[in-house]
Amino acid sequence: MKEASEVMATLSTVLEKLRINKLDHEFTMTPGGFTADNKKTYQPNELKIIGTYRFEGDTDPSDSSILYVIEANDGLTGYSIDAYGVYSNHEDDGYDAFIKQIPVEERGEHSL
Repeated sequence: MKEASEVMATLSTVLEKLRINKLDHEFTMTPGGFTADNKKTYQPNELKIIGTYRFEGDTDPSDSSILYVIEANDGLTGYSIDAYGVYSNHEDDGYDAFIKQIPVEERGEHSL
């Protein structure tokens, strides 16, 4: 996992780069799995995490977040953002368990 400061300064910088490269589809958690703009629902075995970026607030730990760059088996590439560490609040919706099941194939910044 890359620290955002090593690659890109801010979450908004990464999101803008994803937008420019047309990789800005947000994967959101639903009861059936991750859903993106195309309204298709994906299971962990249909996805790969191809990049991760962690952002830490300078003065407030609650500003910490993580962005996962995710590629689906049908070629759709997008992202999912979560609060980092103890500030993650997905215990009831299954997000944490779901994201841990997605295989990781880090490709680095060039994949954006």
